[in-house]
Amino acid sequence: MRLSLWPQSLFGRLIAALVVAVVLAQATTLYLFTRHLEQLVLDTSVWAWSRRITETTLVLEPLPPGQRAATIARLREQAARLELDRERGLRPGAPVWRGGVRLLPPVGSGMAPSLSLAHGGPGGANLTAGRPPPPPRALLPLRPHSWPHVFVQLPFTSDAPGLRQALTRQLQADLGSGYGITVRPAAAAAALVIPIPSVFFGPQASHSAQSYDVTVRLPDRSSLLYRVTRMEPGAPLPLGLMLNVVLLVVLLVIALYIAARGITRPLSRLASAADNIGRGVRQPKLEEKGARELRRAARAFNTMQDRLHRYLDSRTRVLAAMSHDLKTPLTRLRLQVETQIEDPALQARFGRELDEMESMVRGALALFRGLNDEEALEPVDVDLLLETVRGEFVEMGKDVTVEGRALKPLPGKPQALKRCITNLVGNAVNFGGRARILVRDGEQLEISVCDQGPGIPVEELERVFEPFYRLESSRNRDTGGTGLGLSIARDVAQAHGGALVLRNRPEGGLEARLTLPRRN
Repeated sequence: MRLSLWPQSLFGRLIAALVVAVVLAQATTLYLFTRHLEQLVLDTSVWAWSRRITETTLVLEPLPPGQRAATIARLREQAARLELDRERGLRPGAPVWRGGVRLLPPVGSGMAPSLSLAHGGPGGANLTAGRPPPPPRALLPLRPHSWPHVFVQLPFTSDAPGLRQALTRQLQADLGSGYGITVRPAAAAAALVIPIPSVFFGPQASHSAQSYDVTVRLPDRSSLLYRVTRMEPGAPLPLGLMLNVVLLVVLLVIALYIAARGITRPLSRLASAADNIGRGVRQPKLEEKGARELRRAARAFNTMQDRLHRYLDSRTRVLAAMSHDLKTPLTRLRLQVETQIEDPALQARFGRELDEMESMVRGALALFRGLNDEEALEPVDVDLLLETVRGEFVEMGKDVTVEGRALKPLPGKPQALKRCITNLVGNAVNFGGRARILVRDGEQLEISVCDQGPGIPVEELERVFEPFYRLESSRNRDTGGTGLGLSIARDVAQAHGGALVLRNRPEGGLEARLTLPRRN
């Protein structure tokens, strides 16, 4: 059996389609929000890096070469110490003093520290002198040390060249045209590189972050080398936002489940009632509730069921009257034949004709009773039923065998099933000499009745199920019957939700296969 990931039921397909639509809509919204947040993070990072680089450049530019190298060394030392403090869990925004150099966070930003010198620093210079940087375009009021607990990071979608170009433009605007700016991916470790940490960072930023080398060429032809560290890959999304998205999807799924169930449950009841009508079971009227279309469907089904029951009841009454009316003239004819005809041969001939007429009347009544059969469903012991049928034919001197067993009882109508199997076995012993009954059980019960007769022409395999239809070769009073046996047997099979088919066996003979489903 082929498995399919897509549900086969209407209820499953409605739920799956709606859930997929909701998830796709939420994913698209989350993607657009992530792109916007990513651009905001990148703009803020570029502004913060440019501010740090501009301030440091303006401080280092007037220093002599020796003093400039010593200051760069202390900056590197303080950057390493700050990184160590972060790994130890110290508050990243706290001021750190080392050799007269104090690292302070930008005012109100909660970001990585910027550089300033106290009056005891090298040369007593004021490191905050110079042009003030432009105001930030966007700023995220976030506390870095809390990110691992309240943020979820999604992969970035922007490319690195865009970030490098934005940083180059920002630095050129902050420093002016007299400074040359070059930004490229970080190369090997350099002795005089000035490290600038990520603006947004977490405990594992040093392991997965990407770095870029920024070369600033001063007007005196010397240059300063900075290394900026981009935050680790991922767009930081608040955990609350992710929980809101998940909660929205769950609530929508629950609402869609209730709505879809309200549609599919009445349809399931309608299908069950229609199937039971096909099995000859009188069903109570369906409740006319739910959506307008469902109420109309239930009302139409109830109307159809009433009309069908009235038709069947009317036909049964007519047939009962016909049966009574036909028996009376047939009885008179039999009496007249026995009293008024003295020729024994002629008397026997008329008697056979009357017997055939009575047989046809009884067969027709049996057919119509089978179509209007109200026998209750109950668990049927199939093995006992087959053994009973076999015993009855063996007592008549017929060769009938049973092979295989049913795994468990089958819900059905015992008398109707016995009539069906008896008709099949009777045809097999009458036209094939013997009957072999094969039983196969699983998801459905299969009962095959095989004979060793001449079979049936392919074009006649379906016509023999028509009432009163007989093959030309069987039109004799000994074996021909009334032509109703197979029609009655198929009606019984269909009333149980099953099927009856005939096929010619390759080794000779005919097989009548009765298939009955295991469902109730």
